[in-house]
Amino acid sequence: MNRRKFIKNTALGTLGLGFLAGLYSWQIEPFNLEFVKKKMPIKNLPENLMGKTLMQISDIHIGDRFDYQFIIDSFEKAKQFQPDFVVYTGDFSHYKSEKQIGQLKDVLPHFVKGKLGTVGVLGNHDYGKNWSELNVANEISTLLENEEIKILRNEQISIENLNFIGFDDYWSPNFQPSKVMKNYNSEIANLILCHNPDACDEDIWNGYQGWILAGHTHGGQVKLPWFPTPVLPVKNRKYSAGEIDLNDGRTLYINRAIGHSFQIRFNVRPEITLFELDKKIT
Repeated sequence: MNRRKFIKNTALGTLGLGFLAGLYSWQIEPFNLEFVKKKMPIKNLPENLMGKTLMQISDIHIGDRFDYQFIIDSFEKAKQFQPDFVVYTGDFSHYKSEKQIGQLKDVLPHFVKGKLGTVGVLGNHDYGKNWSELNVANEISTLLENEEIKILRNEQISIENLNFIGFDDYWSPNFQPSKVMKNYNSEIANLILCHNPDACDEDIWNGYQGWILAGHTHGGQVKLPWFPTPVLPVKNRKYSAGEIDLNDGRTLYINRAIGHSFQIRFNVRPEITLFELDKKIT
């Protein structure tokens, strides 16, 4: 094979691989849901909750960015696990207009519920334009509450003696975690929900030690091997995805999201996480 023919064949092969990778990233991986299973040891966990399951679903992004029938189908698969608790960590809607409220209403009957309880927090997209429309956040919260999904906005709720603490979105005008953290009780079993993991670096924690469940990053949606994630909507770029030991008694888990802002994923499959609760031995 002469040099010119070799270069031509190499170029055609590269273009072909690029086309296949693009097609995969657009039409296959965004809909290739992974159920990630992990242990969750919690300090002071009641004996009756040991072995119970807690499902985390994050960043649903109901809207016009992708065919949200995928969300409905995924929820039906998730229900087969019959989780005891379900937590949602924000961005229920990819809100642009009232149209997305109607779309959310279409999906709400299919939401996964926990046998013992279902709670959630809002994300930045649930706050509408510039993450600042309180009326949009209130409307979405009301819809979810009507479906028996308790939305925690700098609040806490105890279900079966597991205390859920929820922060409103970090970028929203209602991020006021001190409202709830000033009443933090370290003698009970606690679990914190927040949408944006950058909240972990704020001086708000009042000595909290335990798990923090977050979303927001989507794991960057694209991650090339051997390279750092190119796009992350966080200040602290170590907050990409998965379990992160914050080295102060806190453990952060960032869910890779089930939905997406743009229909492209590569090496970052959409995720629903299923935790098995256990008592942390101290």
